[in-house]
Amino acid sequence: MICRIISSLALTFFAASVFAIDSEQAFNNPDLQARYENLIAEVRCVTCQNQNIKDSNAFIAADLRREIRRMIREGLNNNEIKDFLVTRYGDFVLYRPRYEGKAIILWIAPFLFFVFGGIAVVRVIRYRANLPIDEALDKDGPNQ
Repeated sequence: MICRIISSLALTFFAASVFAIDSEQAFNNPDLQARYENLIAEVRCVTCQNQNIKDSNAFIAADLRREIRRMIREGLNNNEIKDFLVTRYGDFVLYRPRYEGKAIILWIAPFLFFVFGGIAVVRVIRYRANLPIDEALDKDGPNQ
């Protein structure tokens, strides 16, 4: 009896999560549908955090897809939709953060690490090249 209740609850839970993913076209216009598909592929699910809302079956992802469809129908452009999402959820919601504010550090940091690492390697090589050779090694040879 208890097993039947648990299994029916589990099936209900998993069935509800399957229905969260949109399987039908959101727009009859192919251009709007392509724009919608691109937008939902670029927005990160705030629950899953490493999945876009296009592939996520979380309820918040379904809500975000509905919200994006609504905004496209109202005539908002992609930047206005992204501004809304960033205002509401922060820069983390976009897979490609913008080149402004705190996110600029994320874009510049790899180049800075590469430059400073290169400078450090050159300085170490030059320093080691200028070290004097030990006279004891020349006379006796190594390990004597």
